[in-house]
Parts: sequence; C-alpha cells; structure tokens
Amino acid sequence: MPPKGKKTEEPTRTYLGRPGNNVKIGIVGVPNVGKSTFFNCLSKLHIPAENFPFCTIDPNDAVVPLPDQRFNWLVEKYQPASVVPPVISITDIAGLVRGAAEGAGLGNAFLSHIQAVDAIYHMVRAFDSTEVTHVEGNVDPVRDMKIIQEELRLKDIERVKKESVGVKKLAERGVGGKEKKLEYEALCKIQEWLESGKDVSFGTWTAQEVEILNTMQLLTAKPVVYLINVSKRDYLRKGNKYLPKIAEYIKERGGNEPVIPLSCEFELELLDLEAAGQLETYYKENPTHKSILNRVLRMGYHALGLIHFFTAGKDEVRGWTIRKGRLAPQAAGVIHTDFEKGFIMAEVQSFADLKERKFGRPSYSCCCLLVDLTSDVFNTLQWARKRLSRRRASSSNRARSTRSRTATLFSSSSTTKWINCPWC
Repeated sequence: MPPKGKKTEEPTRTYLGRPGNNVKIGIVGVPNVGKSTFFNCLSKLHIPAENFPFCTIDPNDAVVPLPDQRFNWLVEKYQPASVVPPVISITDIAGLVRGAAEGAGLGNAFLSHIQAVDAIYHMVRAFDSTEVTHVEGNVDPVRDMKIIQEELRLKDIERVKKESVGVKKLAERGVGGKEKKLEYEALCKIQEWLESGKDVSFGTWTAQEVEILNTMQLLTAKPVVYLINVSKRDYLRKGNKYLPKIAEYIKERGGNEPVIPLSCEFELELLDLEAAGQLETYYKENPTHKSILNRVLRMGYHALGLIHFFTAGKDEVRGWTIRKGRLAPQAAGVIHTDFEKGFIMAEVQSFADLKERKFGRPSYSCCCLLVDLTSDVFNTLQWARKRLSRRRASSSNRARSTRSRTATLFSSSSTTKWINCPWC
C-alpha cells in the first residue's frame, strides 16, 4: 500500500520513442519480398532490386514528402520563397534471415540499421511466382512474419540482459541510490516480458519504464505497419488467399497493428506510366485502379502517434511535426523555444473561412494550422494566429492580456490539450 497522500503510478500504454521533425521509417522483411521495389516506388528512385538474397546490403535512404492537399493550397496562396513540406525519411533495410540475431546473413549489421529508425514497415510476401525465389524455399507469409518478429525479440533480450548486468552491479554497490535499484527492477520486468514471447510495444509501462525504454530504443518497441505484397491481379480484384491467415495470426498475437495490402508490381507499373507521361490517361480509363502509396505514408505517420501543422507566409510555407496530445505551447516550441516560453494563446478560424477570406487576408506573416475534432470532415483544418508575450511587458500587463482573451481556443494552461488530427 502506498504511503498516505501518495498516489500509486498507474501503468499506461503509450507511444515509445522520441521522433522529431525528421521521422525515419525502415522497410523490414525477409529477402526477396519486394522491399527494394517498394522503396523505388515510394522514393521514385531506382536502386538495385534483383532476384537474389542480400541484393541490398547498405541501407538506402530517401526523403518523401507527406501528401497533403491543404499544404499545397497554402503554397499556391502565399507563393512563398521557400517551401518545406512535412516529410518522412524512408530506409530500405537488407533482408533478415533465420538466425540473424546470432549473426546469420550479416544479421547484426542489419539489426543495427533497424535500431536507427523510429518505426517499421514490415513487408510480407503474399504472391506466388516461380520467377522470384524465396530464401525459405516456398511462400508462407505467417512463417516469414514469425522469423522477423523472433529475430527482433531475441536481439532485444540480448540487449536488455547486457544492460541489466551493468545496472545490477551499480545497484549492489549502492551507486545511484534508489533510482538505480528501480532501474534494475524495470529491466528485469522488460526481460521477463520479452522472454514470454511478447513485443515491448504490446506492454503497459509506467512513466519511469518508458524513460528507460526510450533510452534503449528496443526493436520490438517500434510501431509496425504490415505491408502485404500481393500480385497485381489480387490487388485489383481485392482478394488474396493468404490475407485471412495473416489477419488471424496478428489477432492471436494480441496486436492491433495496421495491415495494408498492396502490389509492388502494380505500383512499379504506375511509376513507369508516370515517367512516360501516361498516368493521367490511365487513371481516366481505369478510375478504380489507384495507387495506395499515399495511404501507406499516412499510416506510417499515424503509427508513430504524430500530427503535423503548418506555418505560412511570403517567406516560407513549412510543415512541422509533433506528437498527439501535446499542448499548443509545445507546438509553438517546435518552431522556436522562445515561442513556447512566451506563448499566451492562439486564435483560430476554420480552414474553409481562410480559403474564402471571410475575415480578410491575415495582416501578419505567420500562421499555424490545427485540426478541430468536433467534425470528422478533413476540411476542418483550423488556422491559428499565435501571439507571443513581449519580454519587456510587465507580469501584470501579461496577466490582464491573458484574462481579456478567455474565449480563445488555446491558452498556456497546462490543462489545454493539443487537438489531434484524425486524418494523420
């Protein structure tokens, strides 16, 4: 029982990691499942994508803009000198094989590449082809998923055990006091969880345990989006024999990760049509045949618990990234730390009103876009003017200024929540 007057800390499931404006997502899977082809389509680059294992050894990186028509509208409206959209960095990581945690197939190097990313696109092969070999000899998506998950988990166990040894020695010698002892207990809990066959991301952790996990950047703590690579035929007819088994397996594991069927074969054809200037014609002739890449990008962003907002003016239109649930002053702090220190409030109007100029053209050079959750419609994007306190103003003047604007949506109150975006 906790001491009188002291509340017990309740474990909560939360987002792990500390992604900033440079969000990085790695493409992971066994060899020859379509990772490099998918990377080519997403980045519109042409890296090797050959039919043999370990065609990719060093990770390939590409920065991909996050699609948002509202950002495009701001660019068209302001005609800025500089345009900086919200972006995601995509990393093509070489294929993992059974035994990678013990070094098989250059496994240690490849696993270290995964540690450097914020989230994972887990590419799974769900198409049959005699022309594309499989490192395990046959196509079995669930088996392939188990291989990857097991290798990541084993590497995490190795990492936690190594960390525990050092922390235990310090705790036994009394170095670090009570905090070091609590850290060791937390590591033991994490190790026990992993050895039970569960991913770290499935657990519920206290704030202190989250801090420890964030410093370790464990592989199974990273958010996952499953990309099921099917044939072009299956993708267009919206049916695949492997999908029910995959869905059942994910449910049995206790996870609720997003699953997106796609066809790298089809996406590559669309890329070639675009390069030839024939894509719009193809879409007109086949209105139901659409790329799913934009959804994949948004889902990766959503898996990390991120939203974005914009600043716009003649000098620059820029996208900024922040975690869901953060306060409005913290959003201002992403732009500049002084903005957070001097934040008073934000005034808002609907994005539709901004487009129609019902309140006239803004007389200032910077604005911030937020989303109002009172509606599910995507065009509920809000425009917010941030007012910053003047350093030379007296505290009493600042207090009167704040009290006179009690009707505004945001304030510097610690209870004011940042509004989450259902679209992101």
